[in-house]
Amino acid sequence: MTLAELKTTLSSISGFSTKVAYRAFPVGKAPKLPFICYLATDTDNFDADNVVYHVIQNVDVELYTAKKSEATESLLERKFAEVGIVWDKSEQYLDDENCYEILYSITL
Repeated sequence: MTLAELKTTLSSISGFSTKVAYRAFPVGKAPKLPFICYLATDTDNFDADNVVYHVIQNVDVELYTAKKSEATESLLERKFAEVGIVWDKSEQYLDDENCYEILYSITL
């Protein structure tokens, strides 16, 4: 899966068709919560003999919500399962933004 395909997949989640952006929305253009941002963080490529045989892209998918919502998280997790994406999850409350950030670490 490419980053473009990931965006299409995330945008297909009910209620998120216009609420997905790479890295961040432009200043002053962020939609109302909840929304999703995603970004490529690094790679763990398969290589040998100075040749990269397979690129393994690590990506963070960040779900921002005004309150803790297991139902919203479940929408995202079901979509990951549907398309075969394995994930790890962490969360934090962002005091400066008054919202939760649910972080999903995935590989493409």
